[in-house]
Amino acid sequence: MAFVPLHLHSEYSLLDGASQLPLLIEQVVAMGLPGLALTDHGVMYGAIELVKLCKSKGIKPIIGNEMYVINGDIRDKSRKYPKYHQVVLAKNTQGYKNLVKLTTISHLQGVQGKGIFARPCINKEYLAQYKEGLIVTSGCLAGEVPQAILQGRPEIARQVAAWYQEQFGDDYYIEIQDHGYREDRFVNVQLVRIARELGIPIILTNDSHFISCWDVEAHDALLCIQTGKSLTEKNRLRYSGTEYLKSPEEMRRLCRDHLEQEVIDEAIANTLKVLEKIEGYDLFGETRMPDYPVPPGHSADSYLTELAWQGLAKRCGVAYPDQIPENYQERLRFELNIIQQKGFSSYFLVVWDYVRYAREHGIPVGPGRGSAAGSLVAYALQITNIDPVKYGLLFERFLNPERQSMPDIDTDFCIERRGELIDYVTRKYGQERVAQIITFNRMTSKAILKDVGRVLDIPYAEADKMAKLIPVSRGKPAKLEEMIGENTPAPEFKEKYEKDPTTHRWIELARLLEGTNKTFGVHAAGVVI
Repeated sequence: MAFVPLHLHSEYSLLDGASQLPLLIEQVVAMGLPGLALTDHGVMYGAIELVKLCKSKGIKPIIGNEMYVINGDIRDKSRKYPKYHQVVLAKNTQGYKNLVKLTTISHLQGVQGKGIFARPCINKEYLAQYKEGLIVTSGCLAGEVPQAILQGRPEIARQVAAWYQEQFGDDYYIEIQDHGYREDRFVNVQLVRIARELGIPIILTNDSHFISCWDVEAHDALLCIQTGKSLTEKNRLRYSGTEYLKSPEEMRRLCRDHLEQEVIDEAIANTLKVLEKIEGYDLFGETRMPDYPVPPGHSADSYLTELAWQGLAKRCGVAYPDQIPENYQERLRFELNIIQQKGFSSYFLVVWDYVRYAREHGIPVGPGRGSAAGSLVAYALQITNIDPVKYGLLFERFLNPERQSMPDIDTDFCIERRGELIDYVTRKYGQERVAQIITFNRMTSKAILKDVGRVLDIPYAEADKMAKLIPVSRGKPAKLEEMIGENTPAPEFKEKYEKDPTTHRWIELARLLEGTNKTFGVHAAGVVI
């Protein structure tokens, strides 16, 4: 069996950010491959989904990142440094943490370039600092060692390889690839020579930007969409068409025209050794709550208890907690007991604090919705404005004593001023401890039909007309699979697909690209503390 590390480039891949990872896993299972490495370019968007899906199918996952490495200060924006591709794999949980650290540093400090040319970069100093638990390779043709060879500087290539070997020892590999380029053949021979001289193990890999060889044209269309070109243009970015997930047999046939079979067999065996080194990852540990800064003399439990009793007295219009009606007192004691048993006092304090800030600063706050409306503690803290006792709402729907589950308080804030609230939370808990979450915009049927129509030089009016035939339900357009199925909502659409060869090709390409990540952004209000 051959194990093939995948280099899934985040900007030019059908597999971008693991948007088609389930299909990829099915192919890996069908091929009988024992492991799968996911190395998006500069990011780790698919890491968690990779681990979950691989474990469910009995495949060993390898989390990675094909990083951009520069020789210089990553914070220096005044110079244009060459950006070398560097495959970095996590060998274990500590390696995963270090890879996350490196990726974070590259995005917060090391972005080089602007606009679509911006790349998150790291340097060798940081790689050496956070090297524990990491496996690195020489990378593809864009790696520093292959680039030095292509530039006629074999001694520099040898020095770079020696540096990585010194830092990573047996966890550094020389990587050979063959995608049909002349450069591959030239570089591979030199790479093997360097590996032999320095005693560095060789591995055989293949860039995988799409799953099957049948996806070549769809990937080509995707490149055109992302670079603003059409398929008829000759002077544009394109690949050889061999950047797909290859079977063990296909991998064995690679490089035979310029490398000895003994070298190829050794490289494949070493690739499996990389897989054997992977110890697994503990990514789904215990839930951790941010610590709310309570006043001196208080714990989170005691402070929440004090605030809840004071707040409920105010809600009931009485001066002292012992004047609160008995049924309310009993309910509050019960809820506080469950909250404290489960260790959620800090959670309530954090939510209470930013809701209080919003109310005190005139930022409109919703009355509360969902299961949190069943909590008297939330009502007492003015997180919600619905009396659960009066309306017979159940606390157990919100927080069930019989099972361990996170509380979920849905809170709505003014769309125009929510930024003030995010700024407040960031100041309170620290910039290093607060982050907004990412969002991915996937290509819907309507959008991808128009995009593919453009790269195929389909007149805009025709593309727009076809896209308008796709019905929209609850804000989501019907999928292209439905549009050409037996129960199509638009017979005219299906008829053109079946009878017009140009339209048939157009829709088939769009079907393959539908659901692929197109852009990413910052979620408007999803915040992690």
